Amino acid sequence: MAVMDRVRTVTQDAEGTGRKKGAAGLGVLLALLATVVWSGSFVATRGMADSVPPVQAVFWRWTIAAVAVAPFAARQAWRQRALIREHFGYIALATLFGVTLYNTLVHQAGLTTSASNMGMIMAASPVVMALYARLGGERLGARRTFGLALAALGVLLLVGKGSIRFDFTAGDLWMFGAALSFATYSALLKRKPAELGGLAFLITTFVLGALMLAPAYAVSVRVQGGFEVTPSTAGMLLYVGVFSSAVAFFAWNRAVSIIGAARAGVVYYLQPVCVAGLGLLLIGERTGPAQLLCMALILGGVGLGARR
Repeated sequence: MAVMDRVRTVTQDAEGTGRKKGAAGLGVLLALLATVVWSGSFVATRGMADSVPPVQAVFWRWTIAAVAVAPFAARQAWRQRALIREHFGYIALATLFGVTLYNTLVHQAGLTTSASNMGMIMAASPVVMALYARLGGERLGARRTFGLALAALGVLLLVGKGSIRFDFTAGDLWMFGAALSFATYSALLKRKPAELGGLAFLITTFVLGALMLAPAYAVSVRVQGGFEVTPSTAGMLLYVGVFSSAVAFFAWNRAVSIIGAARAGVVYYLQPVCVAGLGLLLIGERTGPAQLLCMALILGGVGLGARR
């Protein structure tokens, strides 16, 4: 019997380890999905810069996102309305950093900087995520720390065009603010009440984010006027509303809940590589040898940091 009990224990431990590895793999894939989709949003944001005022673009982005997730999330949100009221302060804070501020800063940055720079600077946010995780008591480990440092070096060289120098536009500075805001949101996700459903949380933040932006939207329409709805602007708004908001935020929130903000943040370092690839495919931007070297550093850092 003792032998059978031992075999049963070893089998259960192996099954538990397998489940953990499978869950970690799913978390990395979800973080990668969000990163790739968000990379496309930088191209779309830059494309709307000359035709849609930033606040108006962000307001419609979250309105579209709320409508897109409503068929899947409204019932859960209604069932958990008491929980939403109980944790409303936390939800409002997460909405402020992850929905209202982050995306407004991104669209504001799109007025004066390129899509490539937006993606590269946003790759700085995992460093802040890792610092938040360390302050929260999470051990990063030597391999993950080295991976973060290696990827950060790649980002700095990519921004500095082969050298570590700081020559930023106003849009670049807006993007650093966006990176800080997004990292704060990702850190807050770890404190989401376990009993609050992911879809209920998602639609609540989308609706609340649109409501927070409503006064600024009204001022923008009055001062700047509205924008012309063309097939191009409609398509870009649908992309950032449905894919970059509804799909990507659901994937990212789930990834953080599985593997934590620090490990998800390491995967997020792939964003400059994704943006460069999309830039080549969509607008014909070429990637030189120095950029390829920097991307190799980023990929190598991601590979080291994402592993257990």
